[in-house]
Amino acid sequence: MSYLEDLQSKLQAGLGEQVDASHIAFNELTITVSPENWLDVANALKSDFRFEELIDVCGVDYLAYRQENWETARAANTGFSRGVFDFDDEEETNSELQGPRFASVYHLLSLSANVRLRVKVFADDNEFPVVPSVVTVWDCANWFERESFDMYGIVYEGHPDLRRILTDYGFVGHPLRKDFPLEGHVEMRYDSVKKRVVYEPVSIENRVNVPRMVRDGVAVENA
Repeated sequence: MSYLEDLQSKLQAGLGEQVDASHIAFNELTITVSPENWLDVANALKSDFRFEELIDVCGVDYLAYRQENWETARAANTGFSRGVFDFDDEEETNSELQGPRFASVYHLLSLSANVRLRVKVFADDNEFPVVPSVVTVWDCANWFERESFDMYGIVYEGHPDLRRILTDYGFVGHPLRKDFPLEGHVEMRYDSVKKRVVYEPVSIENRVNVPRMVRDGVAVENA
């Protein structure tokens, strides 16, 4: 039995039904915990399993997860390889989200045991994701959770000061969400008359680049 399999067994025995799922992949152990159990599990991981250090907290948006936009013989209409033309004969694809949309992911380190652990906590509500804050368990979660709130809109219940940390005060929306428009919602500029920075509706038109080929030093649209 490997040390990860041993840790997996110990966590399953110690935490029981509080762990919804666990798996080992790429030499890393990941467990999934529900929001209602997360604070109790976090305390147990630190006190009973000696995960003294929280390395990182990040948000994940699973919208359009597993939609294989790259595996196509022509331009797709959604995703990173979307094109500017629609195809009437294109097969219908199921774009509905399967399961929770947002997750808060924690990377833990046990200095005494020299082992790492990843914890996924999926928010129950896709429209208003809420996850308990673990600032009371690991102090460094303070800024990490603020960053996840700013970028993904995940609300960390019980956080002492949940404010934006990367975007400015007038920012609208959460820029790392999959449905956030590439051009944003508002733009800012300095108004010489008002003598201050003002926010206005964005004036940039959304545009999708057309693939081009370069032949003899001349760019040609690949229509």
